[in-house]
Amino acid sequence: MATEFIDKARITCRAGNGGNGAVAFHREKYVAAGGPDGGDGGNGGSILLQVDDHMSTLMDFRYKRKYTAENGMDGQGGRKSGRDGASLTIRVPRGTLVRHAETGEIIKDMSDDAPFVLCKGGRGGWGNRHFATPTRQVPRFAKAGLPGQSYDVLLELKLLADVGLVGFPNVGKSTLLSVVSKAHPKIANYHFTTLYPNLGVVYVDEGVSFVMADIPGIIEGASEGAGLGHDFLRHIDRCRLLVHLVDASGSEGRDPVADFDAINAELRRYSAELAARGQIVVANKIDLVTDPAPVEALRARAESLGYPFLTLSAASHQGTRELVSCIAAALSTLPPVTTYEPEYVERPPQVDLSEPLHIERQDETWLVEGEWLRRLMANINFSDYESRMYFDKQLRASGLFDRLEEMGIRDGDIVSLYDLEFEYRR
Repeated sequence: MATEFIDKARITCRAGNGGNGAVAFHREKYVAAGGPDGGDGGNGGSILLQVDDHMSTLMDFRYKRKYTAENGMDGQGGRKSGRDGASLTIRVPRGTLVRHAETGEIIKDMSDDAPFVLCKGGRGGWGNRHFATPTRQVPRFAKAGLPGQSYDVLLELKLLADVGLVGFPNVGKSTLLSVVSKAHPKIANYHFTTLYPNLGVVYVDEGVSFVMADIPGIIEGASEGAGLGHDFLRHIDRCRLLVHLVDASGSEGRDPVADFDAINAELRRYSAELAARGQIVVANKIDLVTDPAPVEALRARAESLGYPFLTLSAASHQGTRELVSCIAAALSTLPPVTTYEPEYVERPPQVDLSEPLHIERQDETWLVEGEWLRRLMANINFSDYESRMYFDKQLRASGLFDRLEEMGIRDGDIVSLYDLEFEYRR
């Protein structure tokens, strides 16, 4: 039974929340006023993506759609920090595009071997030992951990291949792939034998090889969704070179030139860039040709467009070595396989600043907490100047500083926002 080919999936990923800091005091016989010793909360686990070359489909994501990393553990007394939450690694096939589910922007092209952090775990909260000062020696408060990031993402598999075989169904693409590589696609004499793309590695010479993809047969109307070809046209996007197979024998009463023009028309409708890609036109099933006129007409049509033209019989292996050599020579002049640059820019979250904040005074320290503040801080990069300025702008827009002044804050007092502290200055 063939494995079902799944090349699109939508999943929800949530990193772990940071653990809460502990409120605790050192207690030991004969040691008076041991002081605060609450430990920090552990950091939440992150969600990572990793390429797995043993995967060729997104089938694993058909039924499992939610992925959650482990939360960090709360801190404890005795300055014991909570354990960090375990990160979760999601394995995907090489060539998977990760898109933001709402905007469709590319977050990452999973074509290299480096793991990618999709969702960062929340930072653990500080224990009360961090808040001890000469004037506040017994802090009875700690900080909660920050929430981890979460995303809904679309996974889209675009096969990584140097060469894509295109053409109508039953023109011999699978047979050619099986002959020139060690791939074993299903082959039969009926339309749509190939229900999902097959990849094969073609060895040309010492240190010279390329990856060939057998794309399911494209039919007229494929760019609008007809047939199976529409689902897999996207897999040709990365191919550096197209090998356009045409049934030269006319065994099904078809005109080779009309077939050639029809497939190129579908490629143009799908993508102008794809239609402009280099092609090698191949007249297959040449051993069954009784009238050479249609073959010569196809040759004239291909050469008028500047495409190399070859004839072969994949079934009898006639002309396959010449084709492999022609492909290798063409690839040597072309740039490497396309990789997609990230388009998604992480934007500060939209928060409802009207939600009330809880403000509590502890000597010269002002503790500020609130759900929107937690969400905002979890997504701010405090090492980046512009991010810090955006954070300050949001605090001012919320009216926080006005409220603090109404409550009597003075220059030099400490404002504590979860794991961030700063001196207040007017």
